Amino acid sequence: MKSFLAITFTLFILIGCSKEKIETVMMGNLDSDLLELEDFSDSQKPKNIILAIADGAGPNHITVSRLAVGGADHKLYIDQLPINGTSTTHAYDNLITDSAAASTAWATGNKTKNRYLSVDKDKKELTTIFEMLDKKGYLKGIVATSSVTHATPAAFYAHIDSRYKEKEIAKQLLNSSVDIALGGGQEFFNLEEASKTHHLITKKAFLEKNYDDSKHIVGLFDEDGMERGPEMPTQREMTNYALDYLHDKCNGFFLMTEGSQIDWAGHSNDVDYMIREFKDFDLTIKDLINFVSNNKDTLLLITADHETGGLQLMKQKDESFEIQWGTGSHTGMSVGVYAYGPGSQNFNGMMDNTDIFYKILEVLNYQDLANSSCG
Repeated sequence: MKSFLAITFTLFILIGCSKEKIETVMMGNLDSDLLELEDFSDSQKPKNIILAIADGAGPNHITVSRLAVGGADHKLYIDQLPINGTSTTHAYDNLITDSAAASTAWATGNKTKNRYLSVDKDKKELTTIFEMLDKKGYLKGIVATSSVTHATPAAFYAHIDSRYKEKEIAKQLLNSSVDIALGGGQEFFNLEEASKTHHLITKKAFLEKNYDDSKHIVGLFDEDGMERGPEMPTQREMTNYALDYLHDKCNGFFLMTEGSQIDWAGHSNDVDYMIREFKDFDLTIKDLINFVSNNKDTLLLITADHETGGLQLMKQKDESFEIQWGTGSHTGMSVGVYAYGPGSQNFNGMMDNTDIFYKILEVLNYQDLANSSCG
């Protein structure tokens, strides 16, 4: 009898937990806004690189967002990218990566342990693509809706054995060659000191100002991650400002822009939060596609560090549909890779996240770039 009661109680708990992770989403009905795309020959080489990260977004995050915006036949802006591939995401010693190890893979071409930022498994510093391109006269930019010291942006400029040492990471940012960094994270910086070495921006209105090149720019719009509101810039707005600042200067630029809180919504199992964050990310992609089409010298890459939440589309219910979260953590699911612009054909098919680093160097003809300084 005790065994039967134990099994019944266990099933009750499991069913109760499962139901707590089921959410209903209304089907959208917006028409697709189809963009005009350019053709690029296989011989064309990019001058600039834009790497857009939908943190935590697996294929089902995109599917759910698509349905919520426009329904089954809708096309998001990310859906219109002509080249599609798939990336594995595992860390050095773990099938499930965190953002630090995943971003280190893009930034350095090396696997490392979870929590490590651009150091290898033995804590030896790894050279980042930002540091490599700085020697070739490139400008470097970072945009995030998290703190600028968070794991994904930090791997491009910091070398440290814990992503959680954010005050030290903030110091490394200010001592790095990053030309513009926009996001949250005021609490990790000495703002008085930062204002001496950088153009410090703390309000959305200041993004309208042109800053001279005497100092780098750091925009810190919230204490930590950025809370949405009319006084807070969106990923789209920060990305466009960074593009305006970086474009047509020096030998080229590399911009990493992250929709950081798609991941946070997955951890919270909050589908409305996830869709809201993905909408901002997808509008950012619209502007980036148009930037590539207009300038024709820039390669746009879009991917994710990992999937978060084990998100599943379960069934339709009239004008809505049900989704179910499988976990509040990261999963080992492969993620998408999308590309547009010169060199995009190199990002088709299956790859590892470390391959993205080497493919970027290949399309830039990095070995043939002369050493140079910007300024």
